[in-house]
Amino acid sequence: MPTATLHRLTPELSSEDERRDLARVVAALFERWQLDTELQMQLLGMSPKSRKQLPKYRAGEHPLPGSRDTLDRVGYLLGIHKGLRLLFPEDEQLRFSWVHRRNRALEGATPLEVMVRDGLLGIARVARLVDFQRGR
Repeated sequence: MPTATLHRLTPELSSEDERRDLARVVAALFERWQLDTELQMQLLGMSPKSRKQLPKYRAGEHPLPGSRDTLDRVGYLLGIHKGLRLLFPEDEQLRFSWVHRRNRALEGATPLEVMVRDGLLGIARVARLVDFQRGR
């Protein structure tokens, strides 16, 4: 999978099988981040009416929507995860709790709060922050 700037993984996924695999990966990440259903839906930019889809994504029964918005969000989210793996290779607990920790660079908000509040732009902002921290 090619890497774009900001470590956003750009899923150019036209096949349902690829989007089904991606759905399982992002569902596993959400589980490790300990996100409830509502937060998962918000990060994916999906309507609360779609909440029944989440277990199907997790099980690999349904592919993620092929919309550019969804794929961009997932690409940034996976890029954040990749960056955190590189920042904290030895500290798994920190790596997965980081999105819940207050951050001075985000005016005291948590990365999760920024991503939920600002949608795709917030997710991209957090991805840039992770990249910046990696570049120090």
